Amino acid sequence: VQLQASGGGLAQAGGSLRLSCAASGRTFSGYGLGWIRQAPGKEREFVGLANWSGGGTFYGGSVKGRFTISRDHAKNSVYLQMDSLKPEDTAVYYCAADRREYYSGIDYSQDNFGSWGQGTEVTVSS
Repeated sequence: VQLQASGGGLAQAGGSLRLSCAASGRTFSGYGLGWIRQAPGKEREFVGLANWSGGGTFYGGSVKGRFTISRDHAKNSVYLQMDSLKPEDTAVYYCAADRREYYSGIDYSQDNFGSWGQGTEVTVSS
């Protein structure tokens, strides 16, 4: 099982980046797919998730209103559009799947993710 994230790089504050994640090896149609990030010296942080049914997207408080998650079930993929970037968004971003199958609640955190992918680094300069 692979969750391959891509699209990271260097951006200026106020700029945008778009991350992509392609899952392979199995389908995640019954699981939420989303993103977690970890900045140097900090704990992992929930960024956001698109749930399995297409019925909702959920975001961490620090990115709400600036980041947008979308999901393509046919491609077994999830995307993260990051706008109005800030230096504090600098981190390694990981694509991950919720460990709870067919979960339709609203309780999401970095602790709910099971399968992880290789991260992609995002650096935002001021």
